[in-house]
Amino acid sequence: MTQTTHTLLVERIDSLSDADLADLCEATDAAIIEGGGFGWVTPQGREALTRHFRGVLLVPERELFVARLDGHPVGSAQLVRPPRYNEAQAWSAQLTHAYIAPYARGHGLARLMVSRVEERAAALGHRVLNLDVRETQRTAIALFEGLGYTRWGTHPAYARINGRTVAGHHYYKALEPVRGRPKGAMFPPRSERGLRMDFTPYPAIDLKGGQVVRLKRGDMAQATVYGDPATQARSFDEAGFPWLHVVDLDGAFAGRPANAEAVRAILSATTRPVQLGGGIRDMATVEAWLSAGIARVILGSAAAKDPDFARAACRAHPGRVAIGIDARDGFVATEGWAETGTLTALDLGLMLEDAGAAAIIHTDIDRDGMLGGVNVTATAALAARLSTPVIASGGVAGRADLDALRATGTIAGVIIGRALYDGRLTAAEALAAV
Repeated sequence: MTQTTHTLLVERIDSLSDADLADLCEATDAAIIEGGGFGWVTPQGREALTRHFRGVLLVPERELFVARLDGHPVGSAQLVRPPRYNEAQAWSAQLTHAYIAPYARGHGLARLMVSRVEERAAALGHRVLNLDVRETQRTAIALFEGLGYTRWGTHPAYARINGRTVAGHHYYKALEPVRGRPKGAMFPPRSERGLRMDFTPYPAIDLKGGQVVRLKRGDMAQATVYGDPATQARSFDEAGFPWLHVVDLDGAFAGRPANAEAVRAILSATTRPVQLGGGIRDMATVEAWLSAGIARVILGSAAAKDPDFARAACRAHPGRVAIGIDARDGFVATEGWAETGTLTALDLGLMLEDAGAAAIIHTDIDRDGMLGGVNVTATAALAARLSTPVIASGGVAGRADLDALRATGTIAGVIIGRALYDGRLTAAEALAAV
């Protein structure tokens, strides 16, 4: 007997084609008739449901997720954020109107859809996801309880169905925070929220041939050698830096890890979390480094060339994957900065906005290693458009650069390289900017 393989997809959308809308209205009416997952008791028909979904897409505090089976919409869910004036409850969000049409059940789409909503809520900074469900919806109750939702109460007169009063159960689930996101940062874009971002300095350890080096504008031929990786990691650790930023430069050019021994030496020398980039192009390498003790991997060229892989890695390891966007004149560069394409830094950032990345590291290549000052304007503009925390990199010359970045209130941190090594900036000065 041949088993049919289906294509499952859940996506957050901001528009619906006429064909998709027709399929979604059909799925919604089917769910209403079956008695599960939507507020209506009787089917509403195409016209009413069309108005409903188009209205949902217009509400800033609502996000619509559509579940697809073999490309066709067969269900949806909504993530509802508190209004911007409700600061006291801004850390929580609501999962509502979640359903899969009866004819599309049994493939795992409901579980996948709830997981996608949770990932999005966490990426926005929410720490709690709430939901409620009628007591008669036993399949939904089993699903939510199986996914770790806690029932905190029951409303005895929750709904009125066909003349009968029905109770409803209320649930919540604590979400894992996305690392690097400030408490209370809930509503994208950040420029419209008036919220300030926590600021973290990341001392850089760039590796070439097993040694610590600094390059100018990413040019491997312009490398200054600074010594032993473990010794440098220990020095940054003892100085009090909360994180270390490590890049395998040889790996970035080769497309695979090339300084594994030096990275392991760094991990042995420090108790601080380490984020690592360079040569990480597949899931096996991601998982190998995370298993080895790396706190966060950075996907650079791989994210630009294969965004689907980057999304999969972020979802498989929430809070442990960052995206490196290296730009020259605003355009993304890949392969150790040796190649520049037509994709802009903002385009890539928006493309991966809903992936749930821990952070986006924005490097201005023309300034990297030149001590000419960080590109505050470009980095702040990127951060203002994204809900994912943005870390600045490239060109830091002294304390004034750190103060300028922190003053934006939207930039989550900065990577500091040559300025620390050349003594233009001391560890104490860098940490004072926090």
